[in-house]
Amino acid sequence: MKIISMDVMSTGVISYYVMVASREGLFTPVLSSSKDVPYADPVPQAVILTAIVIGFSIQALILVGVMKLARDNPTLESKEIEKNNTP
Repeated sequence: MKIISMDVMSTGVISYYVMVASREGLFTPVLSSSKDVPYADPVPQAVILTAIVIGFSIQALILVGVMKLARDNPTLESKEIEKNNTP
């Protein structure tokens, strides 16, 4: 549940940034032939795309860690795993 909640939170933050950055009247610099129109800034779009890729890779890494924990422990309850692995 912690992994899913982290993914939902990440998706929410990315959706919030997309909502804030989307404004009407802005044109894509590549597709617009007119020179006197307001252009959309591509840097926030690149940052959000990078955040999506990093979030996906972190989620994959965490799931591999959970798979290794599941192999060594009969349960996925975090309190029992911490109790069993405390020195």
